[in-house]
Amino acid sequence: MKTYIKHDPWQIIEDQFRPDHNEFSESIFAIGNGRMGQRANFEEYFSGKSLQGSYLAGIYYPDKTRVGWWKNGYPEYFAKVINSFNWIGLDILVNGQRLDLAKVNIRSFERRLDMRHGVLQRSFVVQLPDGAEVKVDATRMYHLFASETASLQYKLQALTGDIAIELTSFLDAEVLNRDSNYDEKFWESLAQGQQGDNLFVSSRTKKTGFEVCAELETLVTGAAGVIEVGQTISENGYMAQRYRATVGRSQTLCIEKRVAIVTSENHAVEKLKTVATERLTELRAFDFDQLKEKQSKAWKAIWDESDIEILGDIAAQQAIRYNIFQLNQTYTGEDARLNIGPKGFTGEKYGGVTYWDTEAYCIPFYLATQSPEVARNLLLYRYQQLDKAIENATKLGFGNGAALFPMVTINGEECHNEWEITFEEIHRNGAIAFAIYNYVRYTGDTDYIWSHGLDVLIAISRFWAQRVNWSADKQQFVMLGVTGPNEYENNVNNNWYTNRIASWCLEYTLACLRNAERSQSAIFASLVDRLKLTAEEQNHWQHIIDNLYFPYDEKRKIFLQQDGFLDKELIPVQELDPLQRPINQKWSWDRILRSCYIKQADVLQGFYFLEEHFGDDTLARHFDFYEPLTVHESSLSPCVHAILAAKLGKTAKAYEFYLRTARLDLDDYNNDTDDGLHITSMAGTWMTIVEGFAGMRVKDGQLYLNPMLPPEWEGYKFRILFRGATLLIAVDADGYTIENISDTSVHIQTATEDFVLAGQDRKQVSQLR
Repeated sequence: MKTYIKHDPWQIIEDQFRPDHNEFSESIFAIGNGRMGQRANFEEYFSGKSLQGSYLAGIYYPDKTRVGWWKNGYPEYFAKVINSFNWIGLDILVNGQRLDLAKVNIRSFERRLDMRHGVLQRSFVVQLPDGAEVKVDATRMYHLFASETASLQYKLQALTGDIAIELTSFLDAEVLNRDSNYDEKFWESLAQGQQGDNLFVSSRTKKTGFEVCAELETLVTGAAGVIEVGQTISENGYMAQRYRATVGRSQTLCIEKRVAIVTSENHAVEKLKTVATERLTELRAFDFDQLKEKQSKAWKAIWDESDIEILGDIAAQQAIRYNIFQLNQTYTGEDARLNIGPKGFTGEKYGGVTYWDTEAYCIPFYLATQSPEVARNLLLYRYQQLDKAIENATKLGFGNGAALFPMVTINGEECHNEWEITFEEIHRNGAIAFAIYNYVRYTGDTDYIWSHGLDVLIAISRFWAQRVNWSADKQQFVMLGVTGPNEYENNVNNNWYTNRIASWCLEYTLACLRNAERSQSAIFASLVDRLKLTAEEQNHWQHIIDNLYFPYDEKRKIFLQQDGFLDKELIPVQELDPLQRPINQKWSWDRILRSCYIKQADVLQGFYFLEEHFGDDTLARHFDFYEPLTVHESSLSPCVHAILAAKLGKTAKAYEFYLRTARLDLDDYNNDTDDGLHITSMAGTWMTIVEGFAGMRVKDGQLYLNPMLPPEWEGYKFRILFRGATLLIAVDADGYTIENISDTSVHIQTATEDFVLAGQDRKQVSQLR
């Protein structure tokens, strides 16, 4: 763990430079605006440890899959959102000496991420080899109010005497990815040049053919006013302007850079250069302080909707705001073609592609904090890729319109390169179906079922119906050769969660079809005709539901994670030598697979999704058996356990898991933040408070609340949107209040009463869980 991030309710602060941990800090201080983003790389040249990363949403490259032994059905590529143009770059010589924090004497250093206002700040004082001392104050923004633009201000002050500055401000499209499978370069430069005082470069991705144009404006001012460009440099994919100035003692050289980056995803290729110029021109009406003010207002609108306030616990407060901040930097919901990569715009790992994390963990956050269209766009993302999901299943031998949505994708095609994940971790189909159910349950938008949802549900159900087989020995349907959410078990038979979510999918699809037949007869008739859906097929689905096998231990009264789980040596995690943790970095894969240790919620994932099917006593037995065997080495694990622990009244355990999920990256719990943040699991942090501590659910179309107060907190407040109403919930030691700050009435259930809360009304409830 790393614990040097200072606790502050609205800022992320490091107060000294730690070269060995620089890549960790580059991840932690990353910023973006939903359209693009960047790791917290330095503006000035840095020869130390660094992972350069600047990313554009939707711009990817199909890097050729690298595997030891090719198997039929393997994807040919691993799609990845790739490192793009470096627009922040400054090469600075002070008295002929390069400003490089790896080579100078650092007197002081501080980096701050201001989450309230969406601004990254850095300041430092250094002494160069000749004894000259300079102070730098750098500020950077990815504009939320104009998502194709960004800006920075870099102030360099002479502290000990006159200094000669040679400054090169550049725009570089000749960038590489560290994780390129064959050291391949993903970009080819098309053009570069100068238009007036501005520089531009244009490049195209190899294979995928995305075109990107960036236009850069640099303004350098000193004590005597604007400093003119001394030289313009043009190379393949690279443009730069060189300035020379003398800075007197206590005087400051100020550099401002503004960039517009536009892509062929959003504009016609022939208009890219024109649009980039227009975007940059739009910024000229504002000075840097005014840009900061616009950024602040844009972030205020987000915080007004999604902030969670925690009283009496600064570490917890900082953590939840950090998670909310990063989620909103990553995805704004304005484009149904985009999704939420597990690392967002903060690193190369996982390639910026879509996993089942979106449906399982992110949908609840966006449902409650933004308009329904945002979550609907996440569902439409999968609907628009349904044909590809059917194609993926066809490649594996399935027919009749069966769909297997990819484990990893950016365009609907499967692009994961591990057999046990690509072909065995099929439970992701269940998460996609559950997201449809969750969306409709929360919003009441049943029209989505008729217009889009049933097509997806039927295709998924057809997959499950073909994926099971009849066991003559068990006289039941079984599902063989799968990997459940616990990826520390591969190629197992009858993973309980996979079987259970498959059964639930079939149940839900049949229920939707019956509802359609009753209330949407024309739509139902069209659907049956278009998809060739027969009564015989539906009867077969019901037969599977009635006869599907679930491994069960009669002695312990628990469902088994999979066949043979009790053959393992069941040694609780707490008995492991701490030096052996995390086991995914200490043990061989063979040893992990033979162990009893669980990477993340597996059986308990099913209890989280389908909690209304199980009583608290049943949940408690399963929690008490499986949690002690769980190493929580997936970022997705602590939040589910926190919610279930809160439901069971295990307050201390719930709080422990809250801190683990909330500060997973800030404290680097799993020693893996260097290559990027865990964006999708950050939604689980929000779930931990709202679904865990506040007990929020939707039951029978009504909002249900049953809050508890962790003893470490004096209170907490959060706001949610529910079916047109905006509610502010405040919890403290005396109980909780529900305030309807909208004009829409809402039906609410609590543990003790059922009532309608009118618009602009307030309800006090004295009883906590």
